[in-house]
Amino acid sequence: MKLRKGQIKVFSGNSHRELAKSICKELDVPFGCCEVGKFSDGEIFVNIDETVRGSDVFIIQPTCTPVNDNLMEILILIDAFKRASAGRINAVIPYYGYARQDRKTKAREPITAKLIADLLTVAGIDRVVSMDLHAGQIQGYFDLPVDHLSGVPILAEYFKDIIDRETVIVSPDLGGVARARNFANLLDLPIAIIEKRRPKANVSEVMNVIGDIEGKNVIIVDDIIDTAGTITKAAQVLKNFGAKSVYGCATHPVLSGPAIERIENSVIEKFVVTNTIPLGEEKLIDKIEVVSVAPIFAEAIRRIHYNESVSILFD
Repeated sequence: MKLRKGQIKVFSGNSHRELAKSICKELDVPFGCCEVGKFSDGEIFVNIDETVRGSDVFIIQPTCTPVNDNLMEILILIDAFKRASAGRINAVIPYYGYARQDRKTKAREPITAKLIADLLTVAGIDRVVSMDLHAGQIQGYFDLPVDHLSGVPILAEYFKDIIDRETVIVSPDLGGVARARNFANLLDLPIAIIEKRRPKANVSEVMNVIGDIEGKNVIIVDDIIDTAGTITKAAQVLKNFGAKSVYGCATHPVLSGPAIERIENSVIEKFVVTNTIPLGEEKLIDKIEVVSVAPIFAEAIRRIHYNESVSILFD
């Protein structure tokens, strides 16, 4: 017999209600009724407008910009649900902010990714569901279940019907090779790697391409696109090495600072991202295409609720 904790209830703070509602539509459950606002002095308040006693609560809240407000919202929501006697509290964080400081690289630095994990745990979560963590080891910062989903299958699906056999998948650096390999395996394509090195001190970084891309269509695969500096430079290098056309894709479209201008003025023909982070109208330029992660998160939530295996979603 499949055991479950109460009924599924899905709530959200203010960071990405559109995604939360899309997940509810996929699950065919109502969007949870709660108010998340601010007092006159800027402090966040939460009011849950329905009973959650004994329920299996899922809070959809990417901790994207404004990261500090969105982080405080989910912490306060967790506390509210805990005090309202929710049966289980699941933090669904499609984009996990503060993930870039996952270890000390020099003296007197914090490990912010671990601090955030501690805050979420102390607040009262029972489980975390996230996607393409910037550092996989963040899963180990929690002493509770973490389901780490991948955006690669969703992005690969977009390209499945538009690629040809003259396409190569490219990792923008050595650290992203495993991601590029997974992407390439799904489409049965070869990979190439951009190697970055600095010959000596005070000399500009040199980019080299490992693999055959001359005359090929290439797809650069990354987890996060922030200011778009690295990926637009990589695209130009690929063109210089003879690539026929350059496409890009990334799970998390942070797109801060000059990112949109850089993409618009780059040799990239199309850049595909997911909706783990909401994009304002000003960022939805013709070169950017958005695919939804709602179906995969909805399926993960359904499987978690009914105590079914989630591994099929990321194997």
